[in-house]
Amino acid sequence: MHIEDFEELFVDVQTQRVFKDQKFFPDCVPKLSTNEILDYYRSEKKRKDFKLFEFCKKYFEMPSSAATGFVSDPSKAVKEHINILWDVLTKQTEESGGTQIMLPHQFVVPGGRFREVYYWDSYFTMLGLRVSKKIDLIESMVSNFAYLIDEYGFIPNGNRSYFLSRSQPPFFSLMVELLSEEKGKDILIKYLPQLEKEYQFWMKGNDKLDKKNNAESHVVRMNDGEILNRYWDNMDTPRQEAFADDLITVEKSKKNSKEIFRHIRAAAESGWDFSSRWFRDENDMSTIYTTDIIPLDLNCLMFHLEKTLEKGYELTKQKEISEKYNQRATKRMAAIHKYLWEENEKTFVDYDFVSCRPTGKITAAIAHPLFLNVATKEQSMHVVKRLENNFLKSGGLVTTLSFNEQQWDAPNGWAPLQWAGFKGAMNYGLEEFAEKIKKNWISTIDNVYKRTGKITEKYNVVETGIAASGGEYPNQDGFGWTNGVYLKLKAYD
Repeated sequence: MHIEDFEELFVDVQTQRVFKDQKFFPDCVPKLSTNEILDYYRSEKKRKDFKLFEFCKKYFEMPSSAATGFVSDPSKAVKEHINILWDVLTKQTEESGGTQIMLPHQFVVPGGRFREVYYWDSYFTMLGLRVSKKIDLIESMVSNFAYLIDEYGFIPNGNRSYFLSRSQPPFFSLMVELLSEEKGKDILIKYLPQLEKEYQFWMKGNDKLDKKNNAESHVVRMNDGEILNRYWDNMDTPRQEAFADDLITVEKSKKNSKEIFRHIRAAAESGWDFSSRWFRDENDMSTIYTTDIIPLDLNCLMFHLEKTLEKGYELTKQKEISEKYNQRATKRMAAIHKYLWEENEKTFVDYDFVSCRPTGKITAAIAHPLFLNVATKEQSMHVVKRLENNFLKSGGLVTTLSFNEQQWDAPNGWAPLQWAGFKGAMNYGLEEFAEKIKKNWISTIDNVYKRTGKITEKYNVVETGIAASGGEYPNQDGFGWTNGVYLKLKAYD
């Protein structure tokens, strides 16, 4: 089911904000066919006593929180709490007729309003599942993602029909690598076809690039012919799960509405939705320009995917293809160093390929070249110095240095960036800094849990006694990737 098929009913529910959360209605399950409900709506709304909320209750099954009925016990240790939560957050799709995409195996959802599996969240969740010895569940989730690649040609943002126009940061190769560390190199061979399809999705349109046409879908041809990647969404309309919010953003902008919608959607694909990282004016979301940007983290992830494909084809004795991916990875690394390293600032950056210059926004994404082994030893020293001096706060790594209303900005810190910073520092032998991230982040989780009995999606790492805020919805409880990174950091040897 596509929720936009409900035409003016969908528009009315979202623009009138019948539900506090714009994602709520797209997650509802219709009790009748789309046409039947629309016919009833067009007839019943003419009545003087008509109430849209009551109409929705009558013709739709309302979704519940991902952890409905679960009450935490703050007397339990955080690790024990998380191990209980794994069962609560483990789901299986059931035929419903709603927007949820059916999956063959079990999976772990983040929690709260996030009732479905999410692509990049799942890697960080898997880190904790591994500590909890839930290897079969990790394999089920990897198999689900392989199924989605086979079914749709890529991994959607989440298993909802309204996410089928975009993906999320490509962590599938890291998931396969993680599983292979537990079950052997045959895992890499098993998922090699899906890794190849994942790569083809992100590189689609590569053959159409030239000096006149330098950008197509996720690929961009740089000035000297190098190919790098950007975030992109196939649609240029308001997001169904944030319909009214996107309309407001476009109203504030003086640019073409389709262009702004595309930039918004591309930022949603990045996972950093939203951050001043994607804005020309850090305080004004209507200046968003995501598809003009070559993101640092995305291209480091693509480097990892190319290196994983190189290993996979080497294992299957396909030396020629293996060497092809080795060359592509080598070229990408050189391009990252050329365009995404700012020598004057001695740090990595995102790059505005339209203006042919760095974006000027330095963010915690600078940890990714260390996390994914793209940086030189000298670069790693400069990056860690920058992270320690500017980004490391008492509660962990802050996302950006811009304090505003966006949730992927200061003062918030997020689990995936703590792991990227920690593991990146460890990769380059910078254990002392890694331990500082670990200590600060774990103490934040422990203290908030002690105070509230909750593990949440994000944290205020600047003033740890104040709850994290910002974004299009309240801070969510659960929470998949926070649980995963917490357990992994606690257990890390």
